[in-house]
Amino acid sequence: MAFTRRDFGRIALTIPATLLAAPGSKINGVQVGAITYSFRQGVPKQEIIPDMVKIGLSEVELMSGDGEALAGAPEAPRFARSPITPERRAEMEERQRAVKEWRASTTPATFQAVRKQFQNAGIELRILCYNMGRNVADDEIDYAFRMGRAMDVKAISSSSTVSVAKRVAPFADKYKLMWSGHGHDNVADPEEFAKPETFENIMSFSKYIGVNLDIGHFTAAGYDPIPFIQKHHARITNLHLKDRKKNPDGGGRGANVPWGQGDTPIKEVLLLMRKEKYPFPANIELEYPIPEGSDPVAEVANCYQYAKTCLES
Repeated sequence: MAFTRRDFGRIALTIPATLLAAPGSKINGVQVGAITYSFRQGVPKQEIIPDMVKIGLSEVELMSGDGEALAGAPEAPRFARSPITPERRAEMEERQRAVKEWRASTTPATFQAVRKQFQNAGIELRILCYNMGRNVADDEIDYAFRMGRAMDVKAISSSSTVSVAKRVAPFADKYKLMWSGHGHDNVADPEEFAKPETFENIMSFSKYIGVNLDIGHFTAAGYDPIPFIQKHHARITNLHLKDRKKNPDGGGRGANVPWGQGDTPIKEVLLLMRKEKYPFPANIELEYPIPEGSDPVAEVANCYQYAKTCLES
């Protein structure tokens, strides 16, 4: 069954405000959830929680920027690809200053209140996604761990690099909080988490360094996620579910496609999780192009329905 934007308008009208809580999305022992990145296109931050409730998802991986927005942070600057005018640069610098001052003013209560918003809706906030670029400063790494600890998450997931993971290790040890590298598909870049041996390398830095395995990217890179999950399940904090084509031999990137149209063994992975009773969540990450007339909420619902069908078979 495919959902449309109109379907969700009707569903919303049938849910009393006092009963607005996710019904639970653990299917035959497998916790299915979503990363809030899936709602990045046109969904206001304050609507993410109600939209997850409408879909029926009871577990979330929260993007750090979304979490800060829900905590009342000023809007972060958006870096345009086009040439930046002096006026635009000044505006960006002012926003950066405001965000930096806001972060310095936060306390654990700032982020505990965000967790409470999800709890009140019946959604478990299990993972904080805090991406860390090559030039991330030590004080921002520490801020990420303080944010994660205040939210009482099980792990911090991060698109990052091998060099940064080495720097993160002492902070993970200090806070005793798992930090997991999010995989991509560029096997030619030794700094990118793409090859199985790269994940094994970063896990050697600390017992608190783990893996956020994106099975779509892993498949596109030319690897089978099944044996990797079987071997390293104890260090996997969460999966990202998406469907991708394998990268062409002649170069380029395999496309993100609607689920069931690519090469990613989504059903096989979910059934493995069901069989082995793996405790980590499988989080929907919507990246394929949204069809005309649809929206992120309807497409995440379709992905969830696909996962439910796999797990109930």
